Amino acid sequence: MAIVSTRRGWTRPALARCIFLACAGFAPGAVGLIVLAAADRLAWGLSAAALGLGLVGCLLAARAAARWWELRSARLDALARALEEKSVLPTSWTGAAGAAHLGASEARLAAGAGEVLRELLLLEAERDELEAVVRSMAEGVVVTDRRGRIRFINRAARLLFALEPERELTGHDLVELCRDPAMQQVLSRATEAAGGGSTTQEVYIQQPVARWLAVACAPVREAAGAPAALVLVFHDVTRLKAYESWQSELVANLTHELRTPLSALRGYAETLARGVPDPATERRFLGIIERQAERLARMVDDLVALSELERGLRPLRFAALDPKSLLEEAAELMSEPARQKGVELRIVCPQNLPPLDADRDRLQQVLINLLDNALKYTPGGGSIQLGAGVASDPDGGGQAGVEFSVGDTGEGIAPADLPRLTERFYRADRARSVEPGGSGLGLAIVKHIVKLHGGRLRIESRLRKGTTVRVWLGLAKAKAADPVAGSPGL
Repeated sequence: MAIVSTRRGWTRPALARCIFLACAGFAPGAVGLIVLAAADRLAWGLSAAALGLGLVGCLLAARAAARWWELRSARLDALARALEEKSVLPTSWTGAAGAAHLGASEARLAAGAGEVLRELLLLEAERDELEAVVRSMAEGVVVTDRRGRIRFINRAARLLFALEPERELTGHDLVELCRDPAMQQVLSRATEAAGGGSTTQEVYIQQPVARWLAVACAPVREAAGAPAALVLVFHDVTRLKAYESWQSELVANLTHELRTPLSALRGYAETLARGVPDPATERRFLGIIERQAERLARMVDDLVALSELERGLRPLRFAALDPKSLLEEAAELMSEPARQKGVELRIVCPQNLPPLDADRDRLQQVLINLLDNALKYTPGGGSIQLGAGVASDPDGGGQAGVEFSVGDTGEGIAPADLPRLTERFYRADRARSVEPGGSGLGLAIVKHIVKLHGGRLRIESRLRKGTTVRVWLGLAKAKAADPVAGSPGL
């Protein structure tokens, strides 16, 4: 809003000032004329004329002075309003022309007011921009005053600490932000050390939700250097902590899995290098070396396949597939290993099942991995049953699909181990396998293939009764996420 000075009407104070100025200016001359006329030194007519002219002149001078006073007062009022309303001063007030008719002091005052207004508007724009950035941040941000009372809290911080949107926290103590004891200690230390430098620390809280938080504290100082406020930024690092833990466990498991075949290869190779007099023993040692080398090769192949699945390096090639033919092909590939172990392999599948829209090679890999696991943990004399049938989505929704199942009569798996079976290298009981040597990645690969098909993976087991793995796939190609029930994410 531009500021202009408007002409105002005569007010009582202005009129009183005019009368006072007229009387004050006219009184000395009038007294002198009267004295001269009384002493017969000046004619009364001439005195009266002089008195009249003097009175008119005084009134005109008083009116001009009052006018000047009113205009100056109006300009000062306009400057005050400009500062209060943060309006823009007209250029005529701050330039050379303004200095000519305003006066030196008023011109300096107008120029200073203009600079202050520009600085205020710039600071307001920067404040609004900063506030918009802070409100949209994914990290929680809380600002307190020097006494530890909350002055600002963004939406992310409210979500992080499960605070109601309508709950007013401005002016409340910082410790009211979170009632978890660990967080209370962090906030108390941050408030007490507000005069120090920036700090960052990680804390594990259990209220309102169990999670790891990285808390960064930074003081905001006044121009004199004294602390004026404290800014706290809360970053949820729960997933990062879980990833670090998973990475450490993966390295430990991978090291363990590689150590066994490498130790065997090294031991038997050193024995053969020293010489073995018995040809039969030499052939047995060479056979062991060959099997351990094959185990390492399978492990490397499975790691590469799992990495490609996770990164999507090999997109699926969807085509219409007959579920029964997939079962028959998988059973044919595994029939010889099953016969050698004395395990019966059966197929239970109705005719004329609806076709699936899926990748044949990937589904074949799923069935082979499930059959291979079932053979490892099923003793001789047991049986494995492959099945398929029409079924709706087990997670609800009513979508029609086909469910594959691979069930064995092995020792079964404890309920506590079921959620972790699809993790890399995880084995519920390494001692219960009747045929060790797997890569420990089979079910992890199965889980990712099922996920890419938008399907569901379920594992059911009872100790000393056997295990059944079920894979449900929709009839239409779907790309839904989170398909694995009861299994942790990678």
